[in-house]
Amino acid sequence: MPKLYEALAEAFLAEGVDTQFVLMGDGNMHWCTAFAKLPGVHTVHVRHEHATVAAATAYNIATGKIAVASVTCGPGVTQLMTALPAAVRARLPMVVFAGESPINAKFYNQAIDQAPLVAATGARYIAAHSVPRMMDHVREAFHVAKVERCPVVLGVPYDLQKVEYMANQPYETSEMYQPKVGRMHPDPEVLAEAVARLAAAKRPIILGGRGVLWSGSRDAVITLADRCGALLSNTLPARGLFHDHPFGLGITGSYFTSLGREMYESADVVLAVGTSLSYYIGGGHFWPKAYKIQLDDAPRGLRDGLKAADLYVKSDALVGAEAILAGLDKKLGAGKPTAATIRSKELAHRIATEPADSMSFDIESGLLDPRAVVEAVDAIVPKDWDVVVGGGHQAYFPAQMRGRPAERYTTVREFGAVGNGLSYALGIAAARRQGREGKVVLFEGDGGLLFNIQEFETLKRQGFRILICAMNDGGYGSEFHKLRADGLDDSLAVFGRPAFENIARGFGLRGHEVRDVSLIPKLFADFAAQGESEIWNIQISDKVTAPVIRQTIKRGHGNM
Repeated sequence: MPKLYEALAEAFLAEGVDTQFVLMGDGNMHWCTAFAKLPGVHTVHVRHEHATVAAATAYNIATGKIAVASVTCGPGVTQLMTALPAAVRARLPMVVFAGESPINAKFYNQAIDQAPLVAATGARYIAAHSVPRMMDHVREAFHVAKVERCPVVLGVPYDLQKVEYMANQPYETSEMYQPKVGRMHPDPEVLAEAVARLAAAKRPIILGGRGVLWSGSRDAVITLADRCGALLSNTLPARGLFHDHPFGLGITGSYFTSLGREMYESADVVLAVGTSLSYYIGGGHFWPKAYKIQLDDAPRGLRDGLKAADLYVKSDALVGAEAILAGLDKKLGAGKPTAATIRSKELAHRIATEPADSMSFDIESGLLDPRAVVEAVDAIVPKDWDVVVGGGHQAYFPAQMRGRPAERYTTVREFGAVGNGLSYALGIAAARRQGREGKVVLFEGDGGLLFNIQEFETLKRQGFRILICAMNDGGYGSEFHKLRADGLDDSLAVFGRPAFENIARGFGLRGHEVRDVSLIPKLFADFAAQGESEIWNIQISDKVTAPVIRQTIKRGHGNM
């Protein structure tokens, strides 16, 4: 007779899971071993529990499928407290198989009340303590993850997993209970007001978020923008959404280019499609003159302590964009222009040629301008490669790379946590199934990279090929720039420049120090010709301050 952990593994396979990110302990070792042996299952063993959830988060972004993270009970779960809220706030679904301490034990030194910890992150917790209802618990976990778009932690006591289990009927997957409700259509009266605003707008901009990707509405949004003469832009998580459009401004919000900021300051109508309009996108100060319309399936009037928009169109992004397009044709007549005048040949030329930031800085001898580094990498790395960006000060610069689609860009910044980049890159590498032919480039700061440096061993063992660009400014950039602006001692944020190339070699990987951008083409050619992960220890100046930090300092970085 099979054990319960074997039946649980079969249920996860029936749910369509093909990848698990695991750190093994008593509470999950039987389950993850059984799951790994099932056909088609790819197992990635990592070196820190945080990496299980972070990698699964990136896997979902890359594939749209639910990946599974797995950890043991007690300390295995407590290590997830930074990765879970990032996935919650980005609305990325996953299921975490977590052990629980033995339910019948008198004493267990790893015992802790796991449910309140998980609930505090915003994730859902399902305590699977009933053997007869165990498959109901599994089904509920996957159902909630899909419907609510959030991580769900399934806690199964260690001793229950080893009991004998015989199912009375085949496992019914969560898909059998998925509501078939179709796409949400907008209210006609609200739609008419949105149409009227766009028809009369002289300087309209359409802003797209991840909801455009999820709904498959990119082409419809572009058609709508062309119809109403609007410029296009995107949120940071959807970076590259309109990368191939001549009137695509790039990222909106705190990661603005200088031209993007200029255009938004004069916009009279902004239509935000498939985005929550968080503080870092709208913020109350990025486009003060514009009338804001939010088109989203779950709009919120109050977001991050601010009024999100002036008009809310509750709708699926694809249906809503098509309805506005039809409304414009009906109101104005097919092919007749709106009042928009914002597009011009001059503006298209500026979009194509102007740098994101042209502020001048005094660069020390032997150090590099991070903008020049990113420009050099952007010029040599093919456009079909995945770009993964970690957090911190350095993240602004690679976000401005040109001509790269949103489907090949991964960052999760909603929780503001640094140190995730390497774990995200692992998830992308696992999703692409490219192994030693991997086409993944990671940009991460020196401080963030040291958070999870142990995953270099995972790269080696799993046989993933990732190019890691360590943007090494010798400390925590956001902090020392802000401390300097306040006239305070920055020494506690400055740590020196670790020799990442030597660290990489210690793990059996390749490594190089980079102090000359002209060497980057040769270095990349050498990297691409072989199958090992490689770290470039890029020595960048600590004098170059990203525009997002300059703006934060200008507003007063303690005043949000």
